[in-house]
Amino acid sequence: MVITSVDEPGPGLVSMVSDTEEVVALVDAGQLVAVAVDIPIGLPGIGPRLCDVEARKLLGPRRSSVFPAPVRAVVGSSSYAEACARSRATCGKALSKQTYAILPKVEAVDEVMSPERQAKVVEVHPEVSFTLLAGHPMAHHKATADGRAERRAVSRTVFTDVDERAEELFAGTQPDDILDAFVAASSARRWVTGSCRRLGGELDERSLRMEIIA
Repeated sequence: MVITSVDEPGPGLVSMVSDTEEVVALVDAGQLVAVAVDIPIGLPGIGPRLCDVEARKLLGPRRSSVFPAPVRAVVGSSSYAEACARSRATCGKALSKQTYAILPKVEAVDEVMSPERQAKVVEVHPEVSFTLLAGHPMAHHKATADGRAERRAVSRTVFTDVDERAEELFAGTQPDDILDAFVAASSARRWVTGSCRRLGGELDERSLRMEIIA
């Protein structure tokens, strides 16, 4: 997680948080005015979410980085086979292995989210945020040296210390994860200041906005 000021660009404080509940607790305690998470908030009954469709269209050559959010019926599945069966029964399609891999995180976010908390906890997609900052989709995959270089260049426009801070790796993270956290923080800042772009916005059955901001 990267913590930064709302009022001015950089610097960013890089820290590790253990789970979603810890982040939400910081928001509820007033220690953070907003948090941007790279996990779906709001799950479709059938799918796909409009925000995911709009994000893929916006990203063009990087569209494959947007994994479709799982339908709500798969929440609580105990295996990949069960999740696929529930998904097929609901929308006629199996769940991708990439989406199943993040299902525990999706469930953790869904458990703590409410329409009221969405005033301060919002969903982002780093590639969408990088694209909006740069004015065009990134040319290289984020895990490559060229991809990291171009994302650092974009991040420097909003974080003066990104070159130094992006080297602060934590257990289980990669350099591109830190850059994703920086750009998520910049989107959270734009959310607070009212200068963000919003994709999607329809409500799910729990009245959660299915929306990506950048």
